[in-house]
Amino acid sequence: MSSIFSLLPDILPMIMPSAITVVKATDLETQRLKSKDSPMIRQGAIIGKSDRVCATVMRAKPHCSSAVHHHGEQETIIFASSGKGILVTNTGGGEDHLKRHELSAGDFAFIPSWTEHQEINETDEDVVWILIRTGPEPVVVWLDGWDGNQAKAD
Repeated sequence: MSSIFSLLPDILPMIMPSAITVVKATDLETQRLKSKDSPMIRQGAIIGKSDRVCATVMRAKPHCSSAVHHHGEQETIIFASSGKGILVTNTGGGEDHLKRHELSAGDFAFIPSWTEHQEINETDEDVVWILIRTGPEPVVVWLDGWDGNQAKAD
């Protein structure tokens, strides 16, 4: 009788995904794009390939900002790829408790679950951030302001 260990090379590919996914920059899927002139563009990079993690690209044109939002139960890691952007977070208690975090190319930020925040580009150059979130696809809960109610997505 053969050992179960000798069967592992045959069984493992059936129970563990082994396909590598590569998404070229030219193949990123644009999400929430009103027009090609939208000031803030979010592009899906790795979506629905894992039940634990997904990746998107956020491109902010000069002098624009996102609406206040959070990502529900998802945690987020930001890698600032280019430009100089501002991440504003609510430390609790509305507009009197906002904190600004400046992110330059090469910087990282961690956003815990349910943390209200806003992305801002106050410069004359584009800002590009790579966003890694827990979960198979991005969750965005738009708010009508700091400590606000859920708003309808545009």
